[in-house]
Amino acid sequence: MGLIAVGAGLAVLTGAGAGIGIGIATSKATEAIARQPEAKGSINTALLLGSALAEATAIYGFVIALLIILSLGSK
Repeated sequence: MGLIAVGAGLAVLTGAGAGIGIGIATSKATEAIARQPEAKGSINTALLLGSALAEATAIYGFVIALLIILSLGSK
């Protein structure tokens, strides 16, 4: 059971990576908008698309962790 918990914990770490990535992307987008306000629309579009993809990665990691716990934990 201990190794199952370690595997699930590693799978959930994708959420930390996604959070850090979204934070860095947001700070860079804010800097870019401050430098070129006329490009705000395209910067926001790219930021939202990147944030959605990063968040999807975190959700996949969470789902995998649940699958590990629920399927292997019952054995």
